Order: sequence, then structure tokens, then C-alpha cells
Amino acid sequence: MFGGIPFEHFGAGGMPGMGGAPSGDVDTEKLYETLEISKDASEKDIKKAYRRLSRVHHPDKGGDEHKFKEIAAAYEILSDPEKRKMYDQYGLEGVENGSPSAGGEDLFSMFFGGGGRRGPRGPKKGPSINHPIKCSLDDIYNGKTVKLAVNRKVIVGEVKTCSACDGQGAKMEVRQIGPGMIQQMQRTCPDCKGQGNTAEQNSERKILEVHIEKGARDGQKISFKGMGDEIPGMEPGDINFIVQVRDHDVFKRQGADLLVQKELSLNQALCGFAFKLTHLDGRQIVIRSKPGEIIKPESTVRNKAMPYCKLIQNEGMPSIGNPFVKGNLYILFRVTFPEDGAFTPEQLKVLKEILPDPDMECDYEDDVEEVNMDSADLRQFGKGGAHGSGESAYDSDSDDGPQQVQCQQS
Repeated sequence: MFGGIPFEHFGAGGMPGMGGAPSGDVDTEKLYETLEISKDASEKDIKKAYRRLSRVHHPDKGGDEHKFKEIAAAYEILSDPEKRKMYDQYGLEGVENGSPSAGGEDLFSMFFGGGGRRGPRGPKKGPSINHPIKCSLDDIYNGKTVKLAVNRKVIVGEVKTCSACDGQGAKMEVRQIGPGMIQQMQRTCPDCKGQGNTAEQNSERKILEVHIEKGARDGQKISFKGMGDEIPGMEPGDINFIVQVRDHDVFKRQGADLLVQKELSLNQALCGFAFKLTHLDGRQIVIRSKPGEIIKPESTVRNKAMPYCKLIQNEGMPSIGNPFVKGNLYILFRVTFPEDGAFTPEQLKVLKEILPDPDMECDYEDDVEEVNMDSADLRQFGKGGAHGSGESAYDSDSDDGPQQVQCQQS
């Protein structure tokens, strides 16, 4: 087993022993098809394909877990030069025979439930079906159980061996490609769709109770094992509900922590404040500043300017699997300053007396030039001057030294 998936899902190959030749046809293509690459792909191509596909099919992103395991297993084999060589020559059984056993245990016994090297292999499992289930942040905080109706295919009557392919699941086609030259191609049987068995199927409506636990993550999968479509010769797959959490108007969530933003006037930032907040469970809590506490426009964390923030312990989200332990509630403050001209000269005089600042007044000589300030956009910094839209030939911040300047002749 590589990446947690049995070999049989990739196709079966035969190899009588470590030094023997393969017995019968072996599949040496399936792993390359799983990663969607050619057999002559380079190590870089293999790694690139794995990264792309694993992002698409990762269960946390709503992908199919079975498909993700196939991709991981294919990458584990093809990224190892020795395993890839054995696979190209002998198929999957060659890779297994050339691999050390895990803890002295027969690998075939480990993969296929203790049946032994020649023991019977269980039936393949059908594909899983994924359904999104949209939840509010309130649902995730409090937990919720919903009843959802799903339609699944069920087998009616007897399962029969496909007569078109004699239960092989594939047909061999022979085509002449030139004088005295023929080509054999194996194609999936269209009658049984590669299953080797046929049966009559009906649609069944099933009501499932989906329990969304407190603290569930966005993208979390809630599985109902064996509730997928019934397919002849295969175990039913799973039905998975993928949690999709909608954005909240007030709260932002990260892990088990919550965050709210609060706008404060300058009066509130200096003199104190109290405001009421309705939590996700309907409780109303009052958040009040301490006497004499001043809320600043920003704070310094590790020598870096950050928005001013406070926290209330144990008022965040319930922890998944342990809802009695909660995260924290962070409050991000934004101080709104008055607009220009908001104060009269008399009010400004009072403010100066209340808020003395020794550096406010500036004494200067009569011949010093006094200048005025305009509004500015810091994104335009460095774009001033006659040629502000272009790049300077010399950059004082560059580590590459002086740049060559090409003069244009007129």
C-alpha cells in the first residue's frame, strides 16, 4: 500500500518472483494516467503534476479522498527512481515485491486484510459522491443537525456477468495498420462500463441526518459510509457532505479565534467607551474600556506598527472535537479622527490647555520660509518630478550598483 490505497485500484500485474519475468499482461500505464503525465516524464514533471492535482483533489478543499490517495500513491512510486523502474518493468506487484515489508509483516497481508499473498482481494469501492452543505457561522458555533434528501442508485434483482466481455470489463480489439501488421488495443467494455457485471438499477430517495458539530471547519467532510450508488461487483462508495461556511457580517474567524472590528471616535478613544455585542449564540455581552485606558490608533508589535487590538479570553469559537474549550475573541480598534474645521478657535484653545504639548509651538526667525501641506497618497511616493512616471536611471536603494544609461541621439 502506498499513500494509504491498495494496489488493486490502480490495476493488477503479475510477477512470479524477484528475478522472474512478468506472468501475463501487466499494467504499467495506470500510475502515469493518474498523474496525467506521459511515461517519459521527468522528475520535475512528476512533482509539478502531483502538486497541481493534490491541490485540486485535497479532501480539505472538497475533493474526493479516494482520488487524492491515488494521486499520493502514484507520486510516491514514480518519484522514487528504483520504484519507478520496477513499476515500468513489472507493474504494481513488482513494486510491492521489491519493497521491504513493514515491521516484518507481509505487505499483501497488510494491504488486503490478512488474506495472505495469494488470498482473495476484496471488491473495489465505488466512487464517492460529494454534496456541499452551506452553513452560517452561527450554525458552526452552536452546532446543527439538518435532514437532507439524496438520490442514489440501488441494484434490483440479480447481478449477472457481462456477456459482452465475459466479465473481464474490457474488450480486445485488433486493427490492421499495414501490410502484415496488426495492432491490439484493449478498450473498456461499453455494456458494463468496465465493471464486468451488469444489473438492473433503480433510483432510491434517502433522507440523511447530517450533524454539523460545533467548531466545524470550512471544507470539512461529513461522510456516510457505503451510502453511495450501488454498482455491480463493487462496494458502494460514500456520500460526503462538504461544509461551506458563509461570511458573517460582524465576526471573522480563523481557527478557533474570532475577530470583530470596532470604530471609535476620538472622544471614546481618550475618555473611555462601552458597547454591546450580540454573540453567535444570541448572548449580549458588554465590552467596556478600563478607567483611564486610552485606545491608540496603532500599536507596536516586534518593532512593527500594527492596528490596536485587545482580546477577550474564551469568547471565541468552540474547538472542534472539544467544544468546551473555546478560542479567544479579538477586537480590532479603528480610531476615527475629526474632520478638518471640526473645532472652533475657542474649542481648540480649550483642547490645547487640556492636552499640553511642549513641541506644538515652533519659534522661528522672520527670514524662514513657511510652507503648507496638501493631501498625499503614499502609493505615489517616488513618482514626483518631471519624469515621475518613469524609472530613474540611478536607484539609491539598488544593490546592483550604477545602471548603464543609453543616450538617445536626436
